[in-house]
Amino acid sequence: MQIRPFEATDWPLLWALLEPVFRAGETFPHDPAISEAEAQLAWVEQSQAVMVGVDAAGAVVGTYYLRPNSLALGAHVVNAGYVVAEQTRRLGIGSRLCQHSLQAARRLGFRAMQFNLVVSTNTAGIRCWQRNGFQVVGTLPGAFRHRRLGYVDALVMVQGLVEGPKP
Repeated sequence: MQIRPFEATDWPLLWALLEPVFRAGETFPHDPAISEAEAQLAWVEQSQAVMVGVDAAGAVVGTYYLRPNSLALGAHVVNAGYVVAEQTRRLGIGSRLCQHSLQAARRLGFRAMQFNLVVSTNTAGIRCWQRNGFQVVGTLPGAFRHRRLGYVDALVMVQGLVEGPKP
């Protein structure tokens, strides 16, 4: 898999990857009825960096975005979101995207990466993030309205990106 910057011509393939995940209402807080234009704004336009993972056949099999987690005095902490194509899950793509995003965030000067709303039922994602050095620093009771399961907990996960004092 090649991981490269998103290009505008990738959008139809990226939307095909994102749409079923958003519609499922199981891992992202976006409205399951999100429009394509709203999704493009949320994933691409509001991000500092967007990458796509492309297989040998040219199919987009994964993506991630990076953006500051907060404004001004909190902008040294980056937030990221990841999606892996359903048919290519459990092949290590999420882990490769995560490792790539950590390196990219360091190059961009971020001091830590924080995931704000890791849905507690997303056990594969939680295991992936923990294997890649993230720690659970908090649980938000009933913070995610899962489309099938109702209100479930969400985790806040963090990893420092620099040596020395924590952000």
